[in-house]
Amino acid sequence: MKTTSKILSASFVVIALFFNTNGQAQNQRATDATTPLHLLQPDYPVHYGAPAIDSVKAVLNKVYNYLDQVTPAKVIDKTSKQVISDFSKLNKDAAFAPGDFRLISYEWGVTYAGMLLASEVTGDQKYAEYTAKRLKLIADLADFYRNHPDMDVDRSSIVHSVLHPHALDDAGAMCAAMIKTSREGNDTEALRPVIDNFIDYIHNEQFRLTDGTLARNRPQPNTLWLDDLFMSVPALAQMGKLTGDNQYYDDAVKQVLQFSKRMFNAEKGLYMHGWVQGMEVHPQYHWGRANGWAVMAMVELLDVLPKTHPGYQAVLNQLRAHMEGLAKYQDGTGFWHQLLDRNDTYLETSATAIYTYATAKAINDGLIDPLAFTPVAILGWNAVATKVNAKGQVEGTCVGTGMGFDPAFYYYRPINVFAAHGYGPVMLAGAEIIKLIQTHDLGINDSSLQLKTN
Repeated sequence: MKTTSKILSASFVVIALFFNTNGQAQNQRATDATTPLHLLQPDYPVHYGAPAIDSVKAVLNKVYNYLDQVTPAKVIDKTSKQVISDFSKLNKDAAFAPGDFRLISYEWGVTYAGMLLASEVTGDQKYAEYTAKRLKLIADLADFYRNHPDMDVDRSSIVHSVLHPHALDDAGAMCAAMIKTSREGNDTEALRPVIDNFIDYIHNEQFRLTDGTLARNRPQPNTLWLDDLFMSVPALAQMGKLTGDNQYYDDAVKQVLQFSKRMFNAEKGLYMHGWVQGMEVHPQYHWGRANGWAVMAMVELLDVLPKTHPGYQAVLNQLRAHMEGLAKYQDGTGFWHQLLDRNDTYLETSATAIYTYATAKAINDGLIDPLAFTPVAILGWNAVATKVNAKGQVEGTCVGTGMGFDPAFYYYRPINVFAAHGYGPVMLAGAEIIKLIQTHDLGINDSSLQLKTN
């Protein structure tokens, strides 16, 4: 005890030598011989270390409160502005009550899924109720117009993209969220006709290359969009889980592997955004959010794909290769760049949130090495949390983006708090980070964040 007291006393003497009562350095210099320099606190731009669970919940709650206010689940008459609760009174002026975001979009499909996960992890049912209420409204509207085709002759109803999807953007994310909701026993009967319509479009109607790879004919004929992995695979995987029909699992696995064969740069561990069959040279722009859609599609597929499926190991290997590549390009702030391998592009929030979610989920599901990747996920969340403002808006998100084959296209895409792509990923990331903190022992070891192993 005396030895310990002497050491502590000596430490206080050293501190006193270097700082006066105003905290100003004295004349004596701090050197390696006089000061434990390795213990100096770095000037981190974001919080370093594991966040408190309550702080993560606070972020999720802010986002929820904002979205609940600005996405009303109501139908109005555009002319009279009156709420229409009796669908028999729907007319050509029927519209969703105005808000900051659309209730039907692939971005909001992600948000609905994020709300479900937040409810599962936190135990707070308000998140799940947010999703259930809106999806039930959409399903009920679809049922009405399905039974009154005379009111949707020109496909102008407020649920036209639900009844008549014409792109994977219309179908995939919304379908996956509806199946997840249905699997939890919510509004199963009302949602199933919409689910079946969406999955029929994805599985049977969407344009494909001759080998069955999902494709588009824009901006060039026979174009693969990396985004389309997410716009298809999670819905197919969830339908496999819902029905037990292996044809959906088979299609989902095929998409991952055939996209990867054409678009994955194994040296960098990153995907190009677009691949055009008619190009002799394939320009590689490794856009952040598109890589996010790809990695999210894989973790969502592996979440439900039976381990006995013949494609399971190949998808798992592809996920791990991608995860290793993404980790290499994380910025010191915790964010990732708009173009992942170009550090002079801006730091982008939605991609960072998606990678945080996917990394944390892959750790939680036992798919990747927790020792190596836990610090990646935690640093990512700490970055994302700084972008949720006091209103609950998500800042720093790139707006909707087509496909380009020059750098300027990606460098100068605007960011906006009304870019809907950021909200669902933040909810997903926060929920999965809570699970990670609850099940893994984290701490600072020799000044760095580490996963404790004993």
